[in-house]
Amino acid sequence: MIIIPARLNSSRFQNKILVDILGLPMVIRTAKQVSSLDDVTIATDSWDVIALAKEHGINAIMTSSEHQSGTDRINEAAKKLNLKEDDIVINVQADEPFIEVDVIEAVINRVKEVRNNKEDIMIVSCHKKISSQLADDPNHVKVLLNDKGNATYFSRSKIPYHRDHYENATYNGHLGIYGFTVKSLDEFCKLPSAQTESIEKLEQLRAIYHEKKIAMVEVQSKSFGIDTEEDLKNALNIFAK
Repeated sequence: MIIIPARLNSSRFQNKILVDILGLPMVIRTAKQVSSLDDVTIATDSWDVIALAKEHGINAIMTSSEHQSGTDRINEAAKKLNLKEDDIVINVQADEPFIEVDVIEAVINRVKEVRNNKEDIMIVSCHKKISSQLADDPNHVKVLLNDKGNATYFSRSKIPYHRDHYENATYNGHLGIYGFTVKSLDEFCKLPSAQTESIEKLEQLRAIYHEKKIAMVEVQSKSFGIDTEEDLKNALNIFAK
């Protein structure tokens, strides 16, 4: 099951999930983009989004307006959908209307490996190589990996810091796609919040703080989350062609 958390209000870009993306509202475009892979449900706090989803033939479910994160929202949705403990849930952000199917599929396949092999992994996510210039943008989150390909830290800052100022350095840019089993999703949401999570505004740091493992899959992707109006202009310039 792919669940798209769709909170209507956004501090940086008001009602961004409803903006037009090549003839469709952003959240609808995102849902249709990934619908070939699995069943899709939009988890929202807005009756307007519920109506919009119904108009386009997409399942949607009302969730609490009190959630502090998208993961908490999809956890509520998973419970309301009566999903089984070992069912796979993929969290695709509503602001990823151009995310490639191959990226989502890579995360799904890794979660299946984790589940089938009973690996000690709480979350599966993905990353791609980005330039030093792109890494300067705090909206492009960076991730550090260990030798097993698991995340050790995520930051909006440029990590690792190149002391010698190597201009051609590349960084691991995090894509906000998360894969869980229903069981691991609920376990994550029961963890206490972490100070680093509050500082960086990155909920995945909650898992790192509590020494839970996040497996990272390297992917190829031109997509990026649309966090600002400038992001929207850039995305349309790239993908409208």
